[in-house]
Parts: sequence; structure tokens; C-alpha cells
Amino acid sequence: MNNVIETNQLTKRFGSFTAVNSISFSVGRGEIFGFLGANGAGKTTAMRMLCGLSVPTSGTARVAGFNVYNEQEKIKKSIGYMSQKFSLYADLRVWENIRLFGGIYGIHGKRLTEKTDELLDILDLRGERNTMVASLPLGWKQKLAFSVAIIHEPAIVFLDEPTGGVDPATRRQFWELIYQASARGITAFVTTHYMDEAEYCNRVSVMVDGKIEALDAPLALRQKYGAANMNEVFHGLARKAQRSDE
Repeated sequence: MNNVIETNQLTKRFGSFTAVNSISFSVGRGEIFGFLGANGAGKTTAMRMLCGLSVPTSGTARVAGFNVYNEQEKIKKSIGYMSQKFSLYADLRVWENIRLFGGIYGIHGKRLTEKTDELLDILDLRGERNTMVASLPLGWKQKLAFSVAIIHEPAIVFLDEPTGGVDPATRRQFWELIYQASARGITAFVTTHYMDEAEYCNRVSVMVDGKIEALDAPLALRQKYGAANMNEVFHGLARKAQRSDE
């Protein structure tokens, strides 16, 4: 498995505060990687560095083969990103959002028309082609947002709590899209507060106070900590935290 993310002693300090403290890990091509941590653990700061939005204080990292210190723009072109906060344009139609983001990611002309029709079919939204995004149910919005985040077939898609506020059935459908992307070789780097979703990942890391406290497959972590589920693993580790704000 080729690694698309590699970090070694990656660190970020803000004055005397160390938000991310010497983390080292790698993520393989097509892997679904869960990046967990309570509020204040440092995961958001770490993700910002990996997305090319924040320069590390020290350590090294490469994302999609590019250096986080001096190749941030190349990183941004090689990744997709979806946040918990809905990121599409509510006052544009479904097809307009697809074409807008496709253009942003460098898809144009006939290829963009084909991709638009393809996504409408995959999401079963052809009948909602001209619907304003604001009128869509939340679950449909989230699935549409994910699909436009990977319209350019990036090496990695960063998913920052993508299913917040979505009902369990829709969350499961959303994860089917993640599985499909993974099967095509797209790496999914996922943060979530839903511990049942952590069970869907190939591997999971748990950050505590800026450090990676644990990293392994969900089954291996449950066995290591004598836990019935990932919820028990997470809360057992999170109780060690000494800080609460990133």
C-alpha cells in the first residue's frame, strides 16, 4: 500500500502552547483513516497542517507526495475537503453547485458536463437537478457535498465531522459513498464524534493533549484496552486529557 500521508514528529506551537506535539504516522492509498480526539486534543490543528493551511513549527510531513512546508498549493490541488458546516451554496441549484466546484477543481467543458450528469445519476438527484440546495434534506446536502469534494478524484479527501446532525440511516448511506471512493483508491481521512463510525475505519488514531495516544485497527484497539466497542476505547483514553481548548 503506497502512503499518501507521511508525518514524522510533526509539531505546531502557538507561543508557549504546543497544540500538536511530535506526531508520527502514515496513511495508505485507499485507506479509511479515523482521526479522533476530544475538543482541544489538537486534531483540527493537525488537519490544517496536512491540508496546507498552516505551516508546522517543526517535524516533517508529506501529503500526496508534497511537502507541507513549501508545496501547500500542490497539496490543495491534490485533496478534497468537506466540513461539518455545510459548504455548498444554498442559493444555487444542485447542478450549478456541481459545475461550480468542478470548475474550481479544474474540470471544464465536455468533461464537466459528463461529471455533472454522472453525479446526478449516482446520487439519484436527476429529478432535483434544478432544486435550490437550500431546499434539500440535510442528508442529501451532505452526500452532495461529499461528491463534489471528490469530483476531481483527489488522492485524499479530508472529512471533518461530515455527518454531524444526520440521522443514523442517512449516515450509513453516506459511509457507503466513502467505501466506494476508497475502492477507487481515494484515501478518506475522517474526524468524527460518532464512535460507531470509528468502527467503519481501517485504522483509527486517538489524540490526547496534542499527542497520538493510540493508533491501530478498531478490533486491535478494543482488544488492547479490553473494551466492548470504540466508544469505551475513546472515553478511556480521553479521560487522560489535561486541557480542553485548542
